[in-house]
Amino acid sequence: MVDAYAWIEYLDGTARGAKVRDLLEDARNTATTSTVTLAEVLSKFIRNRRDPTLASKAIQDNTALEPVDTGLAKLAGELHVEQRKKIRDFVLADAFVLATARKKSAKVLTGDLHFETIPEAVPI
Repeated sequence: MVDAYAWIEYLDGTARGAKVRDLLEDARNTATTSTVTLAEVLSKFIRNRRDPTLASKAIQDNTALEPVDTGLAKLAGELHVEQRKKIRDFVLADAFVLATARKKSAKVLTGDLHFETIPEAVPI
């Protein structure tokens, strides 16, 4: 799972983004992005007056998009409540990323401090 933090680093061409790029280009890895993350990245691009089609194309070309269904929404809601007990500003979008990772038994590629204590997190 690639979260919004990792995508922004990748799209901005930062040193952390280079790590993301290397992992995405490694044929041994299968990358997935939640459709919620896609919305989050596009929102940031639009707010910053950047072309959202660039971000959308990069995400769709480099990962499989994981849609939200009822089961995933239920798990994300539960995880949101659970994580907010520990991390007051843990946002719902992060809960969807974590829920998707758990559903797929996957890791979360991130630099977001909200994932610091989450076992599925792979820091960049």
